[in-house]
Amino acid sequence: MKSAINARYAKSAVLLHWLMAFLIIACFAVGLKIWSLPLSPLRLKLILGHKSTGILILSLLALRVLVRLFSKVPPLPDHMGPGEQRLAHLGHLALYLLMLAVPLSGWAMSSAFGIPVVAFGVVHLPALLPADQALGEQLQLVHRGLNLLLALTVIGHVLVALKHHFIDRDGMLNRMRLGGS
Repeated sequence: MKSAINARYAKSAVLLHWLMAFLIIACFAVGLKIWSLPLSPLRLKLILGHKSTGILILSLLALRVLVRLFSKVPPLPDHMGPGEQRLAHLGHLALYLLMLAVPLSGWAMSSAFGIPVVAFGVVHLPALLPADQALGEQLQLVHRGLNLLLALTVIGHVLVALKHHFIDRDGMLNRMRLGGS
């Protein structure tokens, strides 16, 4: 058994991590459902909720970056070599970049299709681009591709966390545990 890691992320970082994980999974699931539905009031409601959740994720990401900048990040375990530590940092960077790129690409896609983005039926966001159907169709492909990449990156993140917990037994998973001290 490897030595346990006692240092934990700040409670605010842990809360944001799990809240965003839940919202990202929910937004992804709703996005998949939207494409299977014909144009209907239900589909329109799901699209509005999907967009609102994407904007919420974008807002929480800004808060999460601030928390990360101003709170202590626990060190990686000593048994991880420089290459593995570099991969861990690159994986986290990829997650952060995708959490930014996915909602922005959806917002840009809506703008290009000439469809306003109204978060929670209250906050009217400006169009990021002028209306252009052809560009909207290209951005739709970009949005889908980025979502797939985010899903694969999240799956990789979860698998690595489980490897640390069940194989390495190094306590890494406890650093992001909800509750406790």
